[in-house]
Amino acid sequence: MTSPSRRKFRREGEERRRQDLIEATLDCVAEYGLQGATLRTIALRAGVTAGLIRHYFPGKEELLQEAYTALMGRMTEQAKAALVVEDASPRQRLAAFVTANLNAPIIDARVFSLWATFIGRAGADPTLARAHREGYLGFRNEVEAVVAEVLAAEQREPDASQLRHHAIAINAIIDGLWIEGCLASEMFSPGELAAIGIKAVEAELGLVPERGEEQ
Repeated sequence: MTSPSRRKFRREGEERRRQDLIEATLDCVAEYGLQGATLRTIALRAGVTAGLIRHYFPGKEELLQEAYTALMGRMTEQAKAALVVEDASPRQRLAAFVTANLNAPIIDARVFSLWATFIGRAGADPTLARAHREGYLGFRNEVEAVVAEVLAAEQREPDASQLRHHAIAINAIIDGLWIEGCLASEMFSPGELAAIGIKAVEAELGLVPERGEEQ
């Protein structure tokens, strides 16, 4: 195994150092897999000693959990950023949210590879399983909030179980198209996956197509 290239380790406080170690961990997992991402390899990538890693994380498992949490959280935050659209209707915000999830930087081969690597281990690793569950529920809660706004604008008042049902279905729609885009982006024209996703999500919510959407 070749020696990992080093990241520049910043001396900018505790939180910045933790973040540098997390990024170095993601780099190493992407390059060497979970087994190859040893504390020594991660330390070399970060330009620090393995002892310093233990100052911030009890061990490798906790560091991997934090790295997976960061990966999932970053994707959710990137999608949430699309919701900040000035003078947009709830339905337009929903479309922007779906579109963000089905375009770069969320659709990305490296991101997918990291996700698949972690998820493959989650079934046998309680720390990664917990990180996955928290990331999934965090994203699903965001979906529920947007759906509630959309349906309220339609003068509909779904109960909690209906919102949960919609959020689970919409998450599945987005996940499936996201995997397609990450694995074979060259097979789809620009905006194609997002358009399919929006149409499927609106159908799930029983929304009448707006003018210009009918085909």
